[in-house]
Amino acid sequence: MSEELFEHHKLFADPGQGPMRLDAFVSMRLENISRTQVERATKAGLVFVNDKPEKGSYKVQPNDIIIVKMPQPKREIKIIAEEIPLNIVYEDDDLIVINKQPGMVVHPAYGHYSGTLVNALANHITDSELFEEDDTRPGLVHRIDKDTSGLLVVAKTEISKLKLAKQFFDHTTKRRYYALVWGNFDEDEGTITGHIGRHPKNRKVMHVFPDGEYGKEAVTHYKVLRRFSYVTLVECKLETGRTHQIRVHMKHIGHPLFNDAEYGGDQILKGTTFTKYKQFIHNCFKIVPRQALHAKSLGFVHPTSGKEMFFESEIPQDMAEVLEKWETYTENRNE
Repeated sequence: MSEELFEHHKLFADPGQGPMRLDAFVSMRLENISRTQVERATKAGLVFVNDKPEKGSYKVQPNDIIIVKMPQPKREIKIIAEEIPLNIVYEDDDLIVINKQPGMVVHPAYGHYSGTLVNALANHITDSELFEEDDTRPGLVHRIDKDTSGLLVVAKTEISKLKLAKQFFDHTTKRRYYALVWGNFDEDEGTITGHIGRHPKNRKVMHVFPDGEYGKEAVTHYKVLRRFSYVTLVECKLETGRTHQIRVHMKHIGHPLFNDAEYGGDQILKGTTFTKYKQFIHNCFKIVPRQALHAKSLGFVHPTSGKEMFFESEIPQDMAEVLEKWETYTENRNE
């Protein structure tokens, strides 16, 4: 088959990656490709580790570079600079801090080859060494979901990328999120633990597994900020940074994020049966057509100066408006 008929995927194993079968690792990282497709690709010699074809039973090691060639039309993966507005909170020669708007995909991937944060950064950071290669994640040391808003730091040099990445790996960064979740809490604060990995039946979402069985360790600390009858505004502090961590952890303890379609939060889970209340909820869903999650603050050590850096961002307009509506609803209900 002609090389043009293949789509190439490049995956990077984390510095702390534990032993995992190659086929399991690839299917976990490529959301839109089934385990069966991955198994066929490995048998056909189309999955390479450090430029060498490997079997599905190969155990992935830290810093491995995995290339997957799937028999699909090849896509252009070269980063195209696009004029997309960015809300820049801070910038110097080493890094840039962005307040990402909801709806923006962070990096090009299957189904999103343009209009991403990386495309916008390629246009803004024209002289960075990291944006000269066909790397879909240049400068990225962490990410937030497409429909999550808030703060994100991006490296502008290779040294900065390595030093910042180590801070995220060592969990020394300081990150706080604001989340509006369904239900009330018995306690004012608490900690959620449980390994997180791809759901065995739905690869697009994550799942909490018994400790040590599957997935990676995840720890989320939460604190109640405001109670609104049937929903609660909580602050979440991350010890780890797993995919969908807050969303899946909150669902795990029975408090899905408000209007989180992937984890069941886009249904009326608490409240009355009155038609007026149902209309109120649907109006709120229209105002915040996404999971109500915002990366509120971010702290790290500057990779060059060694100075402690800390940034805070305002709650975006859609979440602020919904919180105001819940405030009014709660006050009227208590009268």
